[in-house]
Amino acid sequence: MNREARFLIAGLLVASLTAVAGCKHRVQTPVATAPPAVAPVPTANLSASPAVVTAGQQVTLSWKTTNAATASIDGFGDVATFGSRTVTPSASTTYHLVAKGSGGTADAYGRVTVTQPVVAAEAAPTMTEEDEFKTNVKDIFFDYDKYNVRDNEDAILSRDAAFLMSHPDMKVVIGGYCDERGSDEYNLALGQNRADSAQKTLISEGISANRIRVISFGKEKPFCKSATESCWQENRRAGFSLDR
Repeated sequence: MNREARFLIAGLLVASLTAVAGCKHRVQTPVATAPPAVAPVPTANLSASPAVVTAGQQVTLSWKTTNAATASIDGFGDVATFGSRTVTPSASTTYHLVAKGSGGTADAYGRVTVTQPVVAAEAAPTMTEEDEFKTNVKDIFFDYDKYNVRDNEDAILSRDAAFLMSHPDMKVVIGGYCDERGSDEYNLALGQNRADSAQKTLISEGISANRIRVISFGKEKPFCKSATESCWQENRRAGFSLDR
């Protein structure tokens, strides 16, 4: 092989190696893609101050949210995502706030208990403290075999509490009563639970616990003695009396 042929072969080899190296450099490494960002979940808080008022008094609702684009309160519609508002509820109300954002929805609640003002009746000159108590403080009644305070009895307990608040020297005895069905032991326990439920509600309305004494009479002291549902309903009660 002559000299020119050897140079030609060498040139071809160099060109081939360069082409192969160039191909290797053109291979692209895949770029890692970051996962999509997860939107934060909204939070919400709603408070009412004061939480217990007499009808006609004002209440301030205050609320705040985080990670929310919109907010609304039932009965008011859309509101700012934080703020306050003065309201004058005429009855006990639970206000409901809904906050919405790209991360979801959050709810918050604020409860206001409204008591009705005690209308002072013109008492007869001979009206005693006990007569005044019986005129203004009323018993509540329970469903069969139950001791939770029924929704329609809340207003009665609110009026009872309002009267007691206006007479801070009065103390009360709450008796738990049952109808004639069931054993003595069972009804004593049920009567105790009924008296305790009424006591807890009065305390939640602002009456001091040291002004309330509870006792269970079970089925020992019925108010009505007929074996009928209407009579049994009369006996399923929390009865209030003035504590001397």
